[in-house]
Amino acid sequence: MTMPMHTTNCFNTFIRVAEDCPARTGEEPPLRGGKPTVACLQYGMIAKAPYKYTSDDVIFATSAPGRELDVKATKTQKHAAREAFFSRGQACMRASSLGKRFGWGVHADPEGRIAIYAVDSKRYQALVRDSRLTQVRAMRSKRA
Repeated sequence: MTMPMHTTNCFNTFIRVAEDCPARTGEEPPLRGGKPTVACLQYGMIAKAPYKYTSDDVIFATSAPGRELDVKATKTQKHAAREAFFSRGQACMRASSLGKRFGWGVHADPEGRIAIYAVDSKRYQALVRDSRLTQVRAMRSKRA
């Protein structure tokens, strides 16, 4: 029996920064205690390769199970770990600190590949005005 697969991928969507995001420009997430946070890892992965990865790719690679796989893991091991990870629902990029705290909007293209744009950039503003995109907000940090 196969387990149902969940996904965080979205298509033709722009995730705007949260209404309560304190950043007025896109900020690179800082290290915490000298180690990268999940936001640091997500930022690095997406900023270095815009429109290369899907949300699922980023969420899995920056999760604890994804980080535990070492470079020697086989394709089969990686696939099994990813399948197990997505057998349960996972938080999507709307829950990422990139949009909640650090001022980055996330654009998903028609194939579901993502890129980030600083809230104060011209490209961010153009994406906000694009009526062909589904417009959603990153999740608020605090309850209303």
